[in-house]
Amino acid sequence: MKKRLLPFILLLVLVISACGKQTSTTEEAAAKDKEPETFTYQSENGPVEVPANPQRVVLLSGFTGNVLDLGVNVVGVDVWSKNNPTFEKELKDVAEVSDENLEKIIELEPDLIIGLSNIKNVDKLKEIAPTVTYTWGKVDYLTQHVEIGKLLNKEKEAQAWVDDFKKRAEEAGTEIKAKIGEDATVSVMEAFGKDLYVFGDNWARGTEILYQAMGLKMPEKVKEMALESGYYTLSAEVLPEYAGDYVILSKYSDADTSFQETETYKNIPAVKNGHVFEMNGQGASFSDPVTLEKQLEFIKKSFLEN
Repeated sequence: MKKRLLPFILLLVLVISACGKQTSTTEEAAAKDKEPETFTYQSENGPVEVPANPQRVVLLSGFTGNVLDLGVNVVGVDVWSKNNPTFEKELKDVAEVSDENLEKIIELEPDLIIGLSNIKNVDKLKEIAPTVTYTWGKVDYLTQHVEIGKLLNKEKEAQAWVDDFKKRAEEAGTEIKAKIGEDATVSVMEAFGKDLYVFGDNWARGTEILYQAMGLKMPEKVKEMALESGYYTLSAEVLPEYAGDYVILSKYSDADTSFQETETYKNIPAVKNGHVFEMNGQGASFSDPVTLEKQLEFIKKSFLEN
């Protein structure tokens, strides 16, 4: 009798086990279906209820490369991002918007809006979609990317990129200092319109990489005039005072570059030694992962292959 019951008991155990697994799978699927559609993001202006998986993001003042790098769909961007050659392919079919053209933003049906703290019509934008703003320079460029990662529910991905980028930039900086010397100075300048600028250590154009990540030195005059404010406007006559042993020169295509024909400029040691590396000004004013990767390659090539 016991022998006859044994197969039946085994069959019963298998059936119960299968049912248990099926129930567990069903419960897991149900749990996934019940994952919250929104979560509370702690912005610098207080808590904001944002989508857990944003699908239609509008960017009103930069941060475009941060969002693109994290693989989130963008439906509208500011004019600077739209005209940035770095993002030309990714933004080909993306609309250009502004904080003053609310009707166009409404038409795009965004589920999240991101901008700087000085954008206009914030209260009206909040009525269209959850709106989060950041104060430029309140946190460093890498922390900013992690913050946007938190906002987009992709903090792990953002942190992974930051850790990897820091490592690669530091290694490149070590190579560069070994080649040019620990005490060699680097200036970052820009020709925009009829103006000339020199920059501190957190004003894009590669400054974050050169000074923060790589630890390269800026001339004392640049430190004095541009480190705290971020940038300083120059006249062509005083350029030699701000030029380091090496110069990164960001140039816009329509900028007045007549200063480069003057004897004052030509007699700058960095110019005479071939230590001026020209960067395309269009797109240089961003400090997101897409731009930073491009700038890191430019810096490595300029210093190590020349």
